[in-house]
Amino acid sequence: MTYQTIKATPIAGALGAEISGVSLSDELSDSVIAKIRNALLDHLVIFFRDQKLTPEQQIAFARRFGPLEEHDFVKGLPDHPEIIRVVREADETSLNFGGAWHSDVTHQECPALGSVLYALDVPPYGGDTLFSNQYLAYETLSPGMQQMLAGLTAIHTARGPFGPEGRSKTNWQSMQVEPSAKALEEMEHPVVRTHPETGRKGLFVNKTFTVRFKDMTEQESSPLLEYLFKHASHEGFTCRFRWTPGAVAFWDNRAVLHYALNDYSGHRREMHRVAISGDRPV
Repeated sequence: MTYQTIKATPIAGALGAEISGVSLSDELSDSVIAKIRNALLDHLVIFFRDQKLTPEQQIAFARRFGPLEEHDFVKGLPDHPEIIRVVREADETSLNFGGAWHSDVTHQECPALGSVLYALDVPPYGGDTLFSNQYLAYETLSPGMQQMLAGLTAIHTARGPFGPEGRSKTNWQSMQVEPSAKALEEMEHPVVRTHPETGRKGLFVNKTFTVRFKDMTEQESSPLLEYLFKHASHEGFTCRFRWTPGAVAFWDNRAVLHYALNDYSGHRREMHRVAISGDRPV
């Protein structure tokens, strides 16, 4: 698919495209930014190879799509608090950051619109990222299941990864993670979300942050949630991206899940991530 000055080449049937013909370090025109946004809406996650970005340039590019936000529990770079280092050292053996299917920061009232992830240091093999199309996850459910889910609200919380007793106590030691009681707060979101730009419906639950349905216990919620978590990451809904130095991934957090694979023990991996502010799911 060609957007005049840029070209989008799909990498899988479900979602994902590599974009060529653009350098993200340039001061891009409004028309080019509009074409990149259209490509994002069409393909849900887009990739750029061989980019050379300073922190200022990464921030400037991401800001063309909306205000940026600082992470609640991961401290950003000293001079650029919007950027968090997603890093795993070669000698680490614990769970990697992002190593489960999830949407970013759905514990917030307004989860991120999307994220821009830039590869600084990648292993010689492994460390790929998987993405899953949540439009397809919803659309392939039976009419009866769709009808039932339409009336449900889910409870999201960051207590699992970032609470005082969360996973950050034993993982991500090389990152500046700051767990706190704020992670115990709970937020309500619809189980089926309508995308604010495309109008399409998508499944909006994830194993990292979704703990139960509103007015139900976690035990009561677990069987259906576990089914939805498994269904949401069905192989037919996914694409897989092989990182190279200077690669950039930009995903629509409103319509995809993603999962960073942990299969590169003995090798270092470092990314810089910025998140674009979103709106409250409806």
